[in-house]
Amino acid sequence: MGPGETLIALIIGVTVMGYMFFNGRHKERMAIIQSGGNMSIFDSKKRSGFGRAFTLKLGMLFVGVALGILMGEFLRTNTNMADGAAYMSMILLFGGLSLILNYMIEKRGDN
Repeated sequence: MGPGETLIALIIGVTVMGYMFFNGRHKERMAIIQSGGNMSIFDSKKRSGFGRAFTLKLGMLFVGVALGILMGEFLRTNTNMADGAAYMSMILLFGGLSLILNYMIEKRGDN
C-alpha cells in the first residue's frame, strides 16, 4: 500500500467516522424531542463546541505537530533513526505535550 492509497483510506475513514458521529447525534436529539425530554442539555455554556477553548486546543495541537515535524527532521539527519520512527515519535510526542499544556491552561482558566 503506497502513500497515496494510505491517504485516501485515511480520508475515507475520517469522513465515515464524522458521518456516523453526526448522524448518531441527530438521532439521539430527535428521540429526545419525540419523547418530550428536556432540551436544556443542548444549551449548556460549558459544552465543547467551536468556541475559544476549541480554537486554542486546535492551534496548540498544530504548533505541536509542526514542532514534531521539525524535531523529526533533526533526528533523522543527526542520528541513524529510521525516517518513519523519527517523524512519528516526535509528532506524537509534541502533539501530546501541546494537548497536555492546553489542558493545564484551560483548567487554570476554570478557577
